[in-house]
Amino acid sequence: MLSQLESDEVALSPWDWELHPEVWVLVAFLTGAYIYAVRIIGPKAVPDGVEPVSKKNKWAFGFAMATLWIASDWPMHDISEEYLYSAHMLQHMMLSFFLPPLALLATPPWLARVLVGEGKLYEVVKFMAKPVIAGVSFNVIIMITHIPLMVNVSVQNGPLHYALHFLVVMSALLMWTPVCGPIPEFQIGPVGKCIYLFLMSVVPTVPAAWLTFAEGVVYKEYDVPVRVFGWSVEVDQQLAGAIMKTAGGIFLWTIVVTIWVRHVYGAYKIDQSYRRGPGNRFPDAEVSHADDAPLTTADVEAAFASSRPRSEPAVDN
Repeated sequence: MLSQLESDEVALSPWDWELHPEVWVLVAFLTGAYIYAVRIIGPKAVPDGVEPVSKKNKWAFGFAMATLWIASDWPMHDISEEYLYSAHMLQHMMLSFFLPPLALLATPPWLARVLVGEGKLYEVVKFMAKPVIAGVSFNVIIMITHIPLMVNVSVQNGPLHYALHFLVVMSALLMWTPVCGPIPEFQIGPVGKCIYLFLMSVVPTVPAAWLTFAEGVVYKEYDVPVRVFGWSVEVDQQLAGAIMKTAGGIFLWTIVVTIWVRHVYGAYKIDQSYRRGPGNRFPDAEVSHADDAPLTTADVEAAFASSRPRSEPAVDN
């Protein structure tokens, strides 16, 4: 017969499969809405002969839905909500750093303009997507979601938990819009993108350092008897801080380096190219054998003869 402690551990097993129908419904709804938009609305929104979506859009959407499903379903959701705060941090990173840029890359410009329109909503999104507004809003929400009281309450409150996830995703979509948004006028230049993403990697240093060097338990709801992988509460908190700062920073810095290399290489390629565009060609007079008839010695002598100075008039003594 199992002891009371063993019974509790069995009841609290983090690897017991649990169905989350709301996640399946959400993924199915988004997939169906995307297919409907591409097949029904798309052909009417683009010129004849133009594909509504590219392969890049399709691949990005597939990865976006996979990321949403993995971050929100078993076992990630259950472990992050009940056992490990480091799993909770990884879940938030997937919802804020991976899912939003994939969703934006999956959205063709015509679909973004259909969703946003040209009226007040367009002006609101344009204002909220400004780098300063979007960056500050995103980091404020991230800070709020890491307040111990907020974390401890949201773990026990389903609607609040999902509402916070919704805010994280929406603010992250706005944060990523200046970098890879589908509406061109909302984006900033390559150098601006590098500076912007670098600053986004610096801000999380504060809460990450706080988690890494905190003494004692920060989030009481994660101080449970069952320790996944045998990690103590302190180790779990330190790993969460490392994920927030190191993993997030490496991801953003990789994008910064990629953008910078593409920008520099593109400029270098243009400067070093020997190809001339249609409006930048040599004049015919500078091209060898451009004349219809070849130049002969007789032509040269005739040219010299016609250019001899006239004889000067005699001077009277």
